[in-house]
This record gives sequence, C-alpha cells and structure tokens, in this order.
Amino acid sequence: MIRADEYLQHDAVGLSELFHKGEVSATELLDCAISQSKKLNPAINAIVFQNEDEARVIAGAMDQRRPAGLLAGVPFLIKEANAVKGWPFTRGINLLKNQVASRDSTIVQRYRSGDLLLFGSTNTPELCLTITTEHSSFGGCDNPCKPGHSTGGSSGGSAAAVAAGIVPAADATDGGGSIRIPASCCGLIGLKPSRGLSVVEPDMTSTWSGFSVGHVVTRSVRDSAAFLDLLRLQKPLLFALPPAPQSFFEAYSKPPHQLRIALQNRHPGGDHISNECLSALHATANTCARNGHLVVETVPPVDYARVSSAMSTVINVHVAQIVSQAMASARVEDVDTAGLSESGRRMVVRGQQTSASSYLEALNALKAIELQMEAFFQQFDVVLSPVLSLPPAELGWLDMNSNDMRTYARRYASYSPFTALYNATGQPSISLPLHWSEDGLPIGVMASAAWGQDVLLLQLAHELLPGILPVHARRQLL
Repeated sequence: MIRADEYLQHDAVGLSELFHKGEVSATELLDCAISQSKKLNPAINAIVFQNEDEARVIAGAMDQRRPAGLLAGVPFLIKEANAVKGWPFTRGINLLKNQVASRDSTIVQRYRSGDLLLFGSTNTPELCLTITTEHSSFGGCDNPCKPGHSTGGSSGGSAAAVAAGIVPAADATDGGGSIRIPASCCGLIGLKPSRGLSVVEPDMTSTWSGFSVGHVVTRSVRDSAAFLDLLRLQKPLLFALPPAPQSFFEAYSKPPHQLRIALQNRHPGGDHISNECLSALHATANTCARNGHLVVETVPPVDYARVSSAMSTVINVHVAQIVSQAMASARVEDVDTAGLSESGRRMVVRGQQTSASSYLEALNALKAIELQMEAFFQQFDVVLSPVLSLPPAELGWLDMNSNDMRTYARRYASYSPFTALYNATGQPSISLPLHWSEDGLPIGVMASAAWGQDVLLLQLAHELLPGILPVHARRQLL
C-alpha cells in the first residue's frame, strides 16, 4: 500500500508511471485518494459526491488489464458541472437537486478513454456564475492553503481537492476565469486552452457561445500538457481547430524562443492592485528578463468595459435558457421562487429580456475585440498580468446573494478584471503559482498568448516552474 507521504510526492504522470512499473496497483492508488478524502475533505467541502464502489470495480479491472495510457490508473475528480452517468448532476442549484445524469458528458468520456479512475465530483457555485465557491446547494468550499479564505471559482472544489493533496489533478472549466482564478487562489497551475482545442459539449449553450472550455488544475506543468493531449480535438467541432504540436507532452519542456512580453501592471478599470500582486508580477517579469526575454510595460488596446458588457449579455441569455429548462423540469413557473441567488435571478431576468439584435450586437463587439487582440499578438508573444487584483478574499466578501448587488458587482469587477478577456477572444491563458503573501496566501501570475499558442504558454510555464509543486495545505487540515 502506498503511503500518503509517498502519494503526495508525485504528480499524475508520476503516479501512472508507478502503476505501469507494477510498483503500485490502481486499487492502491484509489484507496489512498479515498483515505485522503476522508481525512481532509470534511474541513474544506471540496468533494460533494463519491462513488467508491463503482471506482473500486473499475480499478480492479484496470489492475487485470494494465492499460498503457500516460495517465492510466490515476484517481480523478470531476467538476459537478460536468455530467457523469448515474451521478448527481445539479450544477449547484436546488432546482436540479434530484437530477441524475443519464449519460457521460463529452469530456468525461474522454477522461474515461484515458483510464483515469473517476471516484467523485467537486463543489461548484451556482451554475458556475461567480468566482468564489460559496453560494452552492452543497455549501461553501474552504481554501486548504488558509482556511477562511476563498478557493476561487467556479472550479474551486477541484482546486481545493488538488491543493489539499486528495488527487494530483482534477477536472475544471473556465468561462470567465474559472480555471485560472481557483488555480491562483489555491497555489496551482491552471491553463485555459484556446477555443476549439479541447473537447466540449456539442452545443453553443454549454460552451456559453465559445467562452467556456474544459481542462484541469494541476501541480505540475507536465500534467497540464499530458491532460491537454488527452482532451485535444483532432478535427473541428463547434469552432475552428487551432494549430498545435503533434504532442503537447513531447513539446512542453522545450525552451521557448526569445519572447516579446507585454507587462500589464495597471488595473483595466483604474482600480487598485495590491502591492503583493504587483510584487508577484514584477518578480516574474524580472525572471523572464534574466532568461533572455524582452519585457515591455504596456496594456492590451481594448475597451475592457465593452468586453464585460458584451460577455454579460451573451452569458445572461445562456443562463436564462439553462434555468428555464430546469424550471420546467422542476415545475417551477416563477424565477422569483426558483431558489436562485439574487445575482443569478437577475441574470436570468436580463437574459429573458435580451433581444436577438442585442445578442448579435454583443457577439459583433466581441469579434471586433478578438481581432484587436489578434493584431496585438503580432507585436507581442505573451501578456504577463496578475490573475486577480488582490490575494484570495475572505469567505463572505464576494456574496452573490447579497442584498447589496451594487457592492457585489463593484467588488467582482475590481477583484477580477484580467481573466475574462481571453474567454471573449478564445485565446489561451495560464495561471502560475509564483508567489505567496506574507499571510500565507498563494498569488498567481497570468500569462496569455495568441490563439493556438498553448504550447508556448506551457514552455514558458515549464521554464518558470520545472518541477512538481509541493502540497502546502495538508498540515493545516489534519
């Protein structure tokens, strides 16, 4: 039986290597993950459903056939926003509290094809609509790095489970920052891939018209590359297929060429960026300069307020569609009695009131901004910026069910001004855990690149973080 301290020394690729060598069985790896969950999850509420019996059956069969995949045999968790056949599929809202998935989502099918051991699902806020994992039908999720603080959202449960040392990597999605923000808050690596690169559900609503993509949060760059190889598409689905190497795993460790880096050290809305977030950014920029890259202070030439307004219009339409279907299923006629947060309720109402012309105007505005950013990346290879303007917030500070929605909206916009642009444009973006605050909170730095330059971000990430991140949080939970 592998010990917990041995388990924590490895990333997902490393655990799979042990499995392939016969040094550990898939069943032993699963038992270790479940043991970690029982010890650690009560304090953080990262995992909201477990199916141990089914997972043990699959692990036993895997031990017999010994699959050869790069990630085979590794225990794995699915964000509850993705459907797993036979598991609860509530998306964090009471309207769907009795819903059980009738099929695996497309991304879950891909995880299964890689012989990962799926054994549970992770906490997510209501419909993935905010950047802290608090307002959820499962209750809030606590940050294992420093209890009492946000894990970020909406993939906060997945990030907390990885940061705590339950699994080495976990499923995540990002429609406005929901991979990168939890990665930043929990001291992990989180890549949002280029639009069209990774598997998605084959409908525009599930992808929020292309804003939302799936990937993972990890403790190593090589895991991020390995999962990207597993999740990548070989032919276009809803969107154009971006250029990519034959294998991200084979390419991620190659040194990047000399990069032209745009250093974005000003808040797009003119608000304050904390000194610690700026220190993290400037320290990273200095490291890049020492590594031979050219760093220039500049700002992407886009109207961030226009980005936010247009994205809100599009997302509200999709939220209204999703909630309307859930209300019909639950036989609820009035959105005011649907049990949503105040922010969620308002998004539904706005979505219902949005005209077709307003929706198309928003899409046109975002296409224009996408073209602006494409031109900008003709001058620069990478934009280096903070992920958030502040270290991880205390729980309760960002309340999507607040009686004061103006304060909630103002805090949201001030706290997270950087990430959503790259969802709007479809360009890749990665959060890297390169700094810790004096109070023991992780602070991520974000690197973003032109559409299809995911491998470049992985190569830069590997140059900055060549090893496996330690589990910092465990001692605070036991």
